[in-house]
Amino acid sequence: MDPVIVVGAGPVGLALALSLAAQGVPSVVLDEGPGKEEPRGVRTVVLRPDIAAFVAGLGCAAVRDEGARWVAWRSMRRGQLLRRVEFGEGPGGGGPSPVHVPQHALTRGLRAAVSASGLVRIVPHSRLDGLEQDAEGVSAHTSGPGGTWWRGSFAVGCDGARSTVRKLLDVRFTGRTAVERQAVVALRTELPWPGEALSHRLPPWRAGGDEVTARPLRDGVWRLDWLLPPRAELVTPDALVGRIRDTLAGWCGEAGPYELLDTGVHTVHHRLARRWRVRRAFLAGDAAHLLGALGTQALDEGLRDAQNLAWKLARAWHHGVSEGLLDSYQAERRSAVAARLRAADQSLPVLRGGAGLRGWIPGAARGHDALVTDGHLGCGPLGAPPAYPDSPLAPEPAESHIAVGTQWGGPAADVLVMAPDGATVPLRDRLGRGRLLVVLVAPGTGVWDRRHWLTAGVMPALDAAVGALPLDAELLVAEAYPGAPAHAVLLVRPDGHLVAAFNGVQPDELFAAADAVRGGAGRGVGGAAAGGAGGAGGTDGVGAGSGEAGSGAVGVEEAGRTADVK
Repeated sequence: MDPVIVVGAGPVGLALALSLAAQGVPSVVLDEGPGKEEPRGVRTVVLRPDIAAFVAGLGCAAVRDEGARWVAWRSMRRGQLLRRVEFGEGPGGGGPSPVHVPQHALTRGLRAAVSASGLVRIVPHSRLDGLEQDAEGVSAHTSGPGGTWWRGSFAVGCDGARSTVRKLLDVRFTGRTAVERQAVVALRTELPWPGEALSHRLPPWRAGGDEVTARPLRDGVWRLDWLLPPRAELVTPDALVGRIRDTLAGWCGEAGPYELLDTGVHTVHHRLARRWRVRRAFLAGDAAHLLGALGTQALDEGLRDAQNLAWKLARAWHHGVSEGLLDSYQAERRSAVAARLRAADQSLPVLRGGAGLRGWIPGAARGHDALVTDGHLGCGPLGAPPAYPDSPLAPEPAESHIAVGTQWGGPAADVLVMAPDGATVPLRDRLGRGRLLVVLVAPGTGVWDRRHWLTAGVMPALDAAVGALPLDAELLVAEAYPGAPAHAVLLVRPDGHLVAAFNGVQPDELFAAADAVRGGAGRGVGGAAAGGAGGAGGTDGVGAGSGEAGSGAVGVEEAGRTADVK
């Protein structure tokens, strides 16, 4: 089999290549640039805890060595503290903190992991200018000093907002321009809340605008973002220094010393590609979607694309193409991103003063704070990890299915599990290897010697059922799982999403659920592969139930303008 061609060597493309390599699939990464990332202090990314774990599991040390985990999040309005969320496990804890890391450090860490992998080849100075498909694979032509044709089994465009892959596939990129604008600085200083991120709406001094966000990095560095007015006003150096001084004085009592490291203006666009799969070519990351208003995280979503697509491509590479399995990438991920964009567009008029009297209802300030906090902390419709309950890969309901603390299709809880080799590790440590995970909930197992519980109770029958599944699977044991009774059996996808939970060992139902996961017996497929190689004239490939809303999928027209570009 030919390698997978990944176009674009940003974090999404590199993460996809590494994830494929972890599952034994070679790839060629076509990098238009020189092969390195230029450091920019204002270009930072916030990763939700599960995606930070995914990236770290690929061998990227930057998450651990250069990422900052926040102590708490505080929300302020005018001169008052509305809410403070402390991160940490246990009663009253806000759960694990997001990870805030410079983007160049993340890219450098991923490149280092690629260098240690024998299955990923990065080709710098390779600009894509042609893409052809046939029944067996794809051919990509690059210009530049070593311009040539490349042959691959599949191609994935991870080449950013101006994606050449998307243009060559003739896929429209519908949405809105300049939804929000922010002035951004990276500076080294001391704030009254060491290690705490905060959002301050309607600060008393107001010279800096209606909202300012501060997020700590390592070594005393902070990223500050000021929301700019919707009109395209010029942000001069003097005006930016004034914002910094006013903000520091408002928070600290006086504008203390600071070291300005970098500045910029960030414009947020909301766009969604009409199709994410055209035969053997796919789109991921900014090539497929743009978002970022109200704390939504574009790169975090792009890495979720890579996590979702990698195991499906690996399955197709090793075992042959299943149209249902490959179509499910668009059905799941496009729907999730469309829902995120829709939630942001519905919240913007409320938060930005376009909601009329709704903004003056008593208690509205705290409701508005909850909306802002959700996006930044990974909660609610603006930020929570996506679930795929209506996925084409979902099994048909069965009498043996039971409800647990995780919604079907949602990310499985990261409980401690015992592996057959005797190791006790977090569940996330067993993901990313292309295998299903079958988890038996068996309270008290930890006190028994492994030699005994492997041959006791339901384990022999479950082990036999797992061995008969149509996909490779690993049998694990957990002392407990939220909402699950003793002897419950959970089936988890290779990307960590819960397929189903069963009341005891049910070999036939377990087999049927695993068969659905490989695209063999799900609830139907969206038909994303329909249409020609260029995609012209085909349907969007996703039904109304999966989040398709035509050109209106990304927005209420209260700000910016709607555009339909390629």
